[in-house]
Amino acid sequence: MVISNENSSYQGITSEKAKVLLKQYNVNEIPEKHSSLIHKIFKNLISPIALMLLLASILSFALGKFFDGYFILALLIINITITLWQENKADNAIRKLNENLQQKVKVLRDNAWHYIDSRLLVPGDIIQLQSGDVIPADGKVIEANHVSVNESALTGESLPKDKKENDPVFSGSFIASGILIIEVTATGAKTSFGKTLFSVERVLKKSLLEKDIISISKFLTILSLSAVVILTIVFLFQKVSLLELLTLDLSLIIAGIPISLPTVMTLIIEFGVLNLAKKNVIVRRLSALEDLANVNFLLTDKTGTLTKNKITVQDIYAYNGFTHNDVISYASMLAQSEGDNPIDLAITEKVHELHLTIPHFTKIDFTPADSKRKRSSLIINKDNKDIVISIGAPQIIQEHCFLDKKTKAKFDREVEILAKGGYRTLAIALVQDSKEEKKMKIVGLLALSDTLRTDAKSIIEFLKENGIGISMVTGDNRAIAANIATQLALNDGDIVTKEQLDRMNWSTINGKFFQSTGAFAEILPEDKFHLVQIAKKFFVVAANGDGVNDLPAIKAANVGIAVKNAVAALKATADIVLLSGGISVIKDAIIESRKIFARLYTYSLYRISESLRLIVTITILGILYRIYPLTALQIIVVALLNDIPIISLASDRVSITNRPAKIHAKKRFTLSSLYGLVGIANSLILFFVVRNVLHFDWGIIQTMYFLKLTVSGHMLIYVAHTKQRWWKFLPSKQVIVATTVTQLIATGLAFTGFLMPGRLQLWEIGFVWVWAFFWMQIGEVVKIIEQKHSGIS
Repeated sequence: MVISNENSSYQGITSEKAKVLLKQYNVNEIPEKHSSLIHKIFKNLISPIALMLLLASILSFALGKFFDGYFILALLIINITITLWQENKADNAIRKLNENLQQKVKVLRDNAWHYIDSRLLVPGDIIQLQSGDVIPADGKVIEANHVSVNESALTGESLPKDKKENDPVFSGSFIASGILIIEVTATGAKTSFGKTLFSVERVLKKSLLEKDIISISKFLTILSLSAVVILTIVFLFQKVSLLELLTLDLSLIIAGIPISLPTVMTLIIEFGVLNLAKKNVIVRRLSALEDLANVNFLLTDKTGTLTKNKITVQDIYAYNGFTHNDVISYASMLAQSEGDNPIDLAITEKVHELHLTIPHFTKIDFTPADSKRKRSSLIINKDNKDIVISIGAPQIIQEHCFLDKKTKAKFDREVEILAKGGYRTLAIALVQDSKEEKKMKIVGLLALSDTLRTDAKSIIEFLKENGIGISMVTGDNRAIAANIATQLALNDGDIVTKEQLDRMNWSTINGKFFQSTGAFAEILPEDKFHLVQIAKKFFVVAANGDGVNDLPAIKAANVGIAVKNAVAALKATADIVLLSGGISVIKDAIIESRKIFARLYTYSLYRISESLRLIVTITILGILYRIYPLTALQIIVVALLNDIPIISLASDRVSITNRPAKIHAKKRFTLSSLYGLVGIANSLILFFVVRNVLHFDWGIIQTMYFLKLTVSGHMLIYVAHTKQRWWKFLPSKQVIVATTVTQLIATGLAFTGFLMPGRLQLWEIGFVWVWAFFWMQIGEVVKIIEQKHSGIS
C-alpha cells in the first residue's frame, strides 16, 4: 500500500539505499538462540531414559550378552532419533507461528508512505506510529502529537512517559496515546534493549493437568523403586548374579517409570497448537491452553467479532446551515491527521464516493481520541482563519457546543433514532477564530454501520450449548447494544449500562448477574477490566479486545484474546491472537483446546495403567515364583513398542463433552487403576494357565508374555480414548496404523524368535491375540461400570 506524501516536510530514504543498508545492518530482528544438532544429541544422551538404556547396555556387555548390549544401544539411537525428529517438527511449527506475528509498519521511502514488514527497517528510515503500535526499532522523535509511550516491558515502569521532539524511543515499548513520527537509529541486536515482544512463548507453567499426572508419575516411581528393592532381596536369596540382577532391575525401572512423560506432553501440546494455527488461531503462551479448554464465560467485543468490522458511512445529517459535503469534508480533515483506522477509511471512502475535493488547509495541532476524551481534535488554518474541529461521540461533542433548544431537541432525537436502528453515530463540531473547544457549532452527524456477521447468532447458540456463557461488552450506547443483542438472541439477558454499574456495589455482584446480562453498554476500558476481575471469581473467563486500552482487561482475563484487527501492543500481550475475524474462530480455539487436553487425558490414562500393570505383575510373579516373566531385553523392547504409538495420540480422534473440561484427578486415577488391575489379573491368570495347566517351556512362556503385554497394551488405547463403546468411536487413522504396526512387529518377533528366548507357533500366537481381545472386553465392561457408578452416560 502506498500513500502520498505531498504535505510532508521529510523525505525519508530511497528504496535503493534501504537495500544497501539492509545488507549492512541485517534484518531488524533479535537473533534467536538455536541449539546445534550436537547440543541436542548431547542433551538427549544425558536424559534419564538415555542414561538408563546406556547403563543397561554396559551391564549386558559385562555379562557377556554382546548381542543384547548392541541391540539396546541401537534402541537408544532409535529413541534419540525419533525424539530429535519430533522436536524438529515442533520447532518448525513454533517458527511458522512466529512468522504470523510479524508487525507491518508505515515507513516513508521514495517520498511516499508504504507499509512494510518491520524486519525490513534500516537506520535512517522514517516511520509513523499511532496509539497501540509497538515501536519496532530504536529511534529519535521528529514529530509528536500528544504522545505517551509505555516502556513497562523494558524498564518495569508502569506509567507511560510523554515524548517530545528529539526524545529517544526504544524497540519493544508501545504507543499509549497519540501519533508519533520517528527516525530509526538502531535495529535488531543493536537496539538498546534487544528485546522482541512478538514471539510464541514456549515456557510452560505447570498446568493443573500436568501437576496431577506428574504427581501420579511420582507415585509410580516410588512403586517401581519399591518393587525393585523387594525383587532384589528375593533374587539375592536365589543367588542370581549381581550384574544380571542389576540389568533386570534397570529394565523394570525403564519400563515402569514414565520418564518420557514431560516430553510427550509438550509435543502433544505443541502439535495441537499447530492445528490451532491452521484454524487461524495463534497460541502465544502454551500454558494458556488449559484455561482455554476450561473457559466457561466469554466477555466479547462487538466490533470485528460479532460484526464484520467493515464500517461504512450510511447517512449524513447537517446542522446550522452546513451541507452534507461540509460535514464529510471536515470529518475527512480529521481522518487525514488520525491514521488508518476503520472509521478513517470509511470517511475517506465516502469522500471518494461523493467525488469531493477537500479544501487546502494547514494543520497546526492534532489531539487523537482516547478512551477518556472520546473525541479527536484538530486545529487548522484555512483561508487565514484558525479553526478547531472535533469529532467524536455525540454526547461528548455536545458538551463543548452551544445549542439552542430547537437544535438540541433535533440533535437528541436523531441520535436516538440512529442508535435504535443499530447505527454508531459520530458528531462533528467546529469553532472559528479560536484554538479552544468552547462554544462550538454542530456541523453534523455521521451514521456509521458495521454489518453483523451471518454466523454470529449460530455461533453464540453453539457456545451456550457447550457450556460457555457470553456477554457483549461495548462502548456503544444502550440503544445500539439492545439492537445488537436482539439480533443475536442475547436479549434474554439484561442490558446493563456504565451508569447502572457505577451505582452498584461491585462486591455484591455474583455469577448470576453475569449469566443474566446479555450486554454491557457505554463501557470504558477500566469498567471492562473490573468486569473481568469480578467474573473471574465465578468463571474461567476469556475476554477479547482490539485497542491499547483493552490491555488491562486482556491481561486480567484467564485467557486474553487479541482479535484480528487488534493493535500491535495487544497482540504482543495476549495469550491468543486471532488471524481471522469473527466469533467462529474463538469457538474453534476453545473446542480445539478441549481436544488437545482430551488427548493428554488419554495418554495419561494409558501410560499410568501400563506402568501399574507391568510393575505389579512382575513383582507378584517374582515373589511367588522367584523368577522374572521377561528377560531384561524383552522388558526394554516392550517399553519401546509401547511408546512408539504415543506420539500418534497428538492427532488422535477424540470426543469432547458439551461442557468445559474439568480435571478429575481422583476419577482418572481410579479408572487407570481399574484398567491396571484388569491387566494384572489378565497376566497372572495367563501365567497360571500356560505354566501349571499347559506346562509350556519357560522360553515359550516368556515370549508369550512379551506378545501379550504388547498386544493388550495397545488394545487398551482403543478402550481408554473414548467414553463411548470402543467399537463405536475408533481412534484416528494415525493411531490405528501406529498400534497395528507395533503389534505386528511384536507378533513377528514372537513368530521368528528374534530377540526372544523362544519361538511361538501360529496357534500359540492366535491364542495370545484371542486372550488379549477377550480381556480388552473385560476392560470395556470395567469402564461401563465405572461410568455408571460416577453418573456418566
